[in-house]
Amino acid sequence: MFDKVLIANRGEIALRVLRACRELGVRTVVVHSSADADSLPVRLADEAVRIGPAASRRSYLNAAAIVEAARQTGAQAVHPGYGFLSEDADFAEICAENGLVFVGPPPQVMAALADKSTARALMSRAGLPLPPGSVRTLPTVGEAQEVAAEVGYPVIVKAAAGGGGRGMTVVRSAAELPRAYARTRAAAQVAFGDDRVYVERYLADARHVEVQVLCDGHGNGVHLGTRDCSVQRRHQKLIEEAPAPALRQATLDTVAEVALRGALSVGFTGAGTVEFLVDEAERCHFLEINCRIQVEHPVTEMVTGIDLVQEQLHVAYGTPLRLRQSDVRLDGVAIECRVNVEDPDRDFAPAPGRLERFRPPGGPFTRVDTHGHVGYLVSPHYDSLLAKVAVWAPDRDAALDRLDRALAEFDVAGPGVRTTIPFARRVLRDPAFRAARHTTALVERLLAPPADDAPPADDAPPTAAPPADGAVEAPPARAVVPDPRGAAEPGGRTPVSAVPAAGPTTWRNR
Repeated sequence: MFDKVLIANRGEIALRVLRACRELGVRTVVVHSSADADSLPVRLADEAVRIGPAASRRSYLNAAAIVEAARQTGAQAVHPGYGFLSEDADFAEICAENGLVFVGPPPQVMAALADKSTARALMSRAGLPLPPGSVRTLPTVGEAQEVAAEVGYPVIVKAAAGGGGRGMTVVRSAAELPRAYARTRAAAQVAFGDDRVYVERYLADARHVEVQVLCDGHGNGVHLGTRDCSVQRRHQKLIEEAPAPALRQATLDTVAEVALRGALSVGFTGAGTVEFLVDEAERCHFLEINCRIQVEHPVTEMVTGIDLVQEQLHVAYGTPLRLRQSDVRLDGVAIECRVNVEDPDRDFAPAPGRLERFRPPGGPFTRVDTHGHVGYLVSPHYDSLLAKVAVWAPDRDAALDRLDRALAEFDVAGPGVRTTIPFARRVLRDPAFRAARHTTALVERLLAPPADDAPPADDAPPTAAPPADGAVEAPPARAVVPDPRGAAEPGGRTPVSAVPAAGPTTWRNR
């Protein structure tokens, strides 16, 4: 195993990786911005290195500074967590060129899967079912109109370089398509430096189901069952559970098997997630493969008893996968709620501030992943995720009751601070969600105005997903600068040419 790992992230995921390393006897280096100098991961790390100011593009997206910090502290590997540089193939390649192990898939695999059009083609060849639409990108609005007419409205225009819920626009009529097509291309160029888009049928009443996979560098792989992530706002997940409820066992088995087959077919290594939409007839449609640990990984850990971060580290070290498929057993139900510092009564606007009260819930089978504490200043510079509350129970009804009880106990307060806890509890009590009849349209339905006040459907504008995670400054050319309103899962890539060359400014031993 590695002697020392550098953690190139912040917040709860940096703390999660740090704890996994410590249990393996691995020393840790945590890089941080000036805004996070007094954060819990920095306090607990063996060494901490300040790599830049609050702006993400000058700190957590500063590949040169991160690599220099690793070299000066003697780290052998870099764990990117999720978001920031976690799916940046250029950064993974830079790590390799500097003798560092990137904890994730090979750069060429990440590059292929980051391009959603290429990923669709690869998965189609591997036998995975795709939603009706274009496999290749569509360079003209005329081609987009032809595809949309063929598959039928509504459709969704997607950026080929998008990810993490960004770069998508739902189009409900032919009249909307030209404007939505142009707008999505322009937004994709700004966010990703790549304006290519494709079009597929929009499945409005589908379930979002994903499969956790683990693969090593020796051709071995296992799946760890399914998760349901259908409770979303603007394509950002709010509540997740494992296994996906109310689906036939045959459907669960099929989607897990094809997911693993798809990952192995492209030489994937490490922990990844293969995402699908499942329609009313339980037909599965491939969406994308995420090349990183997911925010929602705790629910899989709770039903399998497998530490996914530790398995990532073993695989990155070169150890053959320690699990066979027969070793994976799913037990009970786990449900996770993301606690974001946002105000649901103001269209989920960010509501950062200093925490004067912070008392996470406890009790049996209750897990809270958080970097918050009394006195912690929730920064406006980064994503709004403050905590994840996950519970386990033998069955889904008991798990829902336990999660509602835990959220009721969570005491968070400070000047101007609001959280999504009240809205999450509203979801938990919704009859459709309670009966597992919900789809990705659930949150939109709960937030819709009364029928008498609702605008006519024809007047509704296309829905575009906001950026996810990171700094608020305008991006430099081709750099990805996520938005503080997201769910800490940016999926874009930051080219090396856009990264400042400044190295770390301080470090200290712990």
